[in-house]
Amino acid sequence: MITAVLLFIYAVAIAVAVAVEALQIKSPSYSHYHQRYHTTSFQLALQPQQLGEFEILELTTNERNQRRVRLHDLITSTNDEQIPYHEAWDMQKELVEQQLTRIGKRPKDPPLYDQFLPNDLEDNRVGCDSIIILQHDPVYTLGTASDPAFINGYNDENNDNNKVPKVPIVRIERGGEVTYHGPGQLTVYPILDLRGYKQDVHWYMRALEEVILLALEKAGVQGATREDNLTGVWVSDKKIAAIGIKARRWVTMHGLAINVDMRSLGNFGGIVPCGLEGRSVTCINEAIDISQLTVEEFTVHVKEALEEIFGITLISAEQQNR
Repeated sequence: MITAVLLFIYAVAIAVAVAVEALQIKSPSYSHYHQRYHTTSFQLALQPQQLGEFEILELTTNERNQRRVRLHDLITSTNDEQIPYHEAWDMQKELVEQQLTRIGKRPKDPPLYDQFLPNDLEDNRVGCDSIIILQHDPVYTLGTASDPAFINGYNDENNDNNKVPKVPIVRIERGGEVTYHGPGQLTVYPILDLRGYKQDVHWYMRALEEVILLALEKAGVQGATREDNLTGVWVSDKKIAAIGIKARRWVTMHGLAINVDMRSLGNFGGIVPCGLEGRSVTCINEAIDISQLTVEEFTVHVKEALEEIFGITLISAEQQNR
């Protein structure tokens, strides 16, 4: 009996300590990318479900070169073609299943030697880390618990044909509320085994935000930042990039979307983006003063940012298959 009481007291003490630590977390300044990287970790003042600490992966150049990730660049390789949503979704699910087959019934922390691509480009092994970059045909996506009421006219029994959404609606297995994908927007789907990075989904969410922040800076966008209690990235109080993910046994799918040119904005008018009433969206070309960027041009910055934040070297699937 005494032992049980002591264990209960110990458990309560641990819970209180964790709660106190969470309340003490401070929000950093993100005024400049290089300033953000003078320290090795950042504490973010976010809601519990979004709580996370971002830590830079400390890797040598040689280690980065060995961490080779297959890149499916469906923007450059298809001359800016839009990919139907279900086609890309099926591709993601196939890559995830290949990863899970590779992991199999191994111990909790399987060896990493087969997570990354080998140096031999003729070795077309499957189940390795991959990243898909593309533009979609227009589509609204709902997360597992998304409220369809955030799609204008969705629940209006009296609406006429002029109010019915013309954009297809797909419910998928990611988190988050409704969002839009379409031409003019760059979408990135990392299929990564987090055992080779950090086994922490919150860290991963913050890492995706870092990718966006770095890519935007490279593109000349100033003032991009996080917002307390929200995921994604914002410029001048408008959302420029959204994040929604799923992870199975530490293997990720879905990812991030960044609005690049003005084509990306129009269909946001048919929804309440991410369920945030009264908030607006923007795009890169609305936020910069220099010449306008194409999605393909911005893709270069995103590739560089992915390599820097995740400590990887991207290997084009097209190059590998030559």
